Order: sequence, then C-alpha cells, then structure tokens
Amino acid sequence: MKITWYGQASFGIEHENVLIVTDPYDPDKSGFKPFPKKADIIIKSSSSDDFHDNDHLVPKKDNSKVIDALVLAQTSKTTTSHGLIFKAIEAMENLDHDTHDPNQNAMYRFNINNIEIGHMGDMGNNFSEEQMKFFEGIDILLSHAGGFPVISLEELNRIVNTVKPKLVIPMHFRTLCFKPQKMYFINSFIESFGNHRIQFACTSSIEIKPSDLPDQTKAIVLDYL
Repeated sequence: MKITWYGQASFGIEHENVLIVTDPYDPDKSGFKPFPKKADIIIKSSSSDDFHDNDHLVPKKDNSKVIDALVLAQTSKTTTSHGLIFKAIEAMENLDHDTHDPNQNAMYRFNINNIEIGHMGDMGNNFSEEQMKFFEGIDILLSHAGGFPVISLEELNRIVNTVKPKLVIPMHFRTLCFKPQKMYFINSFIESFGNHRIQFACTSSIEIKPSDLPDQTKAIVLDYL
C-alpha cells in the first residue's frame, strides 16, 4: 500500500490499482497542488467546507465513487466500494469556531490489505466515548496536528493513549503554502507527541505493509505533495 499526503486533510491511498482520495481541498484556496491521478474512490468528511469537500476537483474514472461520510454516518453507517468497506461516525467543527457557525462533518475508517485506517475528518472537539470506541483497532491514524480549529494536541495524545494506533500520520497543520493564523506548524506536534517517537519521511509518499507496522505507537511525518 502506498500513502501520499497531498496536503491539509487529503491523502491518496493506493493498493492493487485502487486509489482512494480523502477530503479533497481546493488547490486555488489552499496553495497545495492539483490532484495528480484519477481516483477510484473519493471520500469526504463534509459537504460544506472548501478544504474538505472538493470531490469535483479530483480526476475520476468512469466507475469512480464519491462517498459523503456525513451522509453515511447519518444513514447506513457502512458502505462498500471496489471491495472495500467504509464506516463513518458523526463529528462537528470546533464549537467555538471564530469565523463561522460550526458545521457538522464525519470521521471515517476503512481496511486496505489488512490495515485499518482511520481519518479524523474536520473534527474540532474532544472525542466522546462513542467516537473513541469507533477508532478502536485502528492501525494507522490520519490525525489532526495543528491545534485550533481542530482538536488540541492534548486531546490527540489522549486519543492515541486510549486507542493505541500503531502509526500516526499528522495532517491539517500549518505549512509554508497554507498558513491559517492560529494553526500550529509541525514542530508543536513533535514537541507534544515526543521526538523519540517520530520519524521523518522527507517525502510525500511511503510504501507500507502489515509487517512494517511498529509494535508500539510511532508517528511518521510526510511532506505535502
């Protein structure tokens, strides 16, 4: 399996010629690059956020499927596409958002090559017991790392210590091309998570298989594409 961080909350996850794109941003508004490949599956946590819901900006194939995770969380909670199972749970932007009323969104998880992957969507508040339980058994956590307006670093540590993912891949933090005023650069995550538990890929993509996952929780920091 190949994981590429495009930027913000968007990843490309490839396995056996199936490409999943998560939470697509708007390149013109974010400064990140346009999406380079046609996706088989696009899953978005929101239908009302310019940095999470731009499935129309991702190149598609004839049989591509778009999954709105919030709709999924509010209805069947589980769906299947290209032989993969997707599950979702409702979430909410930070209740003290300073630029607009908080919007509802969703967090989601799926399994590829016997690796359970969880994505935090646009969650901005402390996890409920139900949300914490939703992420039990996660191998790879695609996790917020920038603080406000998403979850705090203290809350991230609480989640990690409870759920115990094998690998944390940070996202949704301030970068040289995308600089929300109150969001942290990656150094704040490194200090909070513990430098001794972090590796730096020095690239936007990594290849990973089940046997590569560590026994105890580590983090790997990717460059954006």
